[in-house]
Amino acid sequence: MSKASVIYDKFERHSHGQGLKGHATHYCPGCGHGLAHKYLAEAIDNLGIQDRTVAVSPVGCSVFLYYYFDVGNTQAAHGRAPAVALGHKFANPESVVISYQGDGDLASIGLAETIATAQLGAPITVIFVNNAIYGMTGGQMAPTTLMGQTSSTSPSGRDQYNGQPMKMAEIIAGLDGPVYVERVALFDAKQRIKAKKAIQKALKLQMEGRGYSFIEVLAECPTHLKMSPEETEKWVKECMEPVYPLGVKKDITVEPWFKRNAPMFKGEKILSLTGATTVHPERFCREFPKELDLHDVSLKLAGSGGDGAQTAAMLIARAAISEGFDATHIPSYGPESRGGTSYADVHVAETEVLNPGSPDPLILLAFNTPSLTKFGPAVRKGGYVIYDSSVVTEAPVLDPSIKVFGVPFTGIATDLGKAVVKNIVALGALQAATNIFPRETFLSAIRVALKDKCALIPLNEEAFAWGIKSVEALEQ
Repeated sequence: MSKASVIYDKFERHSHGQGLKGHATHYCPGCGHGLAHKYLAEAIDNLGIQDRTVAVSPVGCSVFLYYYFDVGNTQAAHGRAPAVALGHKFANPESVVISYQGDGDLASIGLAETIATAQLGAPITVIFVNNAIYGMTGGQMAPTTLMGQTSSTSPSGRDQYNGQPMKMAEIIAGLDGPVYVERVALFDAKQRIKAKKAIQKALKLQMEGRGYSFIEVLAECPTHLKMSPEETEKWVKECMEPVYPLGVKKDITVEPWFKRNAPMFKGEKILSLTGATTVHPERFCREFPKELDLHDVSLKLAGSGGDGAQTAAMLIARAAISEGFDATHIPSYGPESRGGTSYADVHVAETEVLNPGSPDPLILLAFNTPSLTKFGPAVRKGGYVIYDSSVVTEAPVLDPSIKVFGVPFTGIATDLGKAVVKNIVALGALQAATNIFPRETFLSAIRVALKDKCALIPLNEEAFAWGIKSVEALEQ
């Protein structure tokens, strides 16, 4: 590998570069990854793109690619390398991005990302190392394992019940997005030369902005085949090649098209694209509500899908942000859009929310009995529980220090003619019970949310006022 300056002279990350491991890869003797690394590094070096290159390596035998390549490196979750590669390419269009993946990663857990990225056709380069087995995790059957081939999960050999091996090069070539797809091998000198040329061509096409390229490399895995390196090369030639025929599967000439401008990261520009402005909204808080918590108030809102808990949570977060605080809203939905469980964790922090979850909230807004039963006991001592007494007939026994308010959210909203505003009734009750923000803070957030439905503003303001009155009545 001396020709390729892209490869580190000493592998500092491998056992801290000490001894033989500082000059040897972690791959097993005879593994095809070593040659694939060599040809990829030489191609990067020959094309003079080392400073522009970003290599993405996911889980699998390629996980330590960054040990050896002196380029930009990103680690991806199992199967997600193509999606991460796209992120790099769109964030930095001049970069040369390589997604380096194995068969279990690319053709199994990452199949959706693989197909979607290929069909998109954006110019990235995918190097797919196919050794017909899960190499790193114990030799399980992979999507590319051959019929009859034994593995730790197919000890009797792959059969019809396991399905046929997946021919990824042919699948990718059948999509509209890719411009170049080739399958190569490493079992003799002639095939290695072809592999080297294919990898370099794929990178060159990306440099020219022409499109997506996919190089499938039939590689040896002596460890899991339980053969010598020489025997494994023969096995790849005699057993793998008939199933996975070598050669170019797609090679079309297209004009360079990927000419994206670099993304804009200026805050003012981004705000304008979203319709936001740099003008601060009117603020009504004189200070952070330290009587509730010194730095961070945690809330949980819970009910059935359709109760409006998520909308109420969003309004609380928006109200906090309008006052200059930090806020987060983390929704959690049940499987049904209506009738299923739905809850939200909300944090309002003086400066920064450090953890958006609310496992032990200071404040609970519960819209039904299951929500109150489940989350009520988790409310911290000295906290607040506000629940819909229209539907909750019996509240659970909670710590005596917790202030409990039963307000008929649904009953009030129904009397007003619109049951859907029960969440706004709940916000009024929250304001009166906790004084987390001034009343006008909530009303401003409601008005902004309804700016395109102005006719609904009076009804919502009335619902909010009735929520306040209900709590005031309880405290008298």
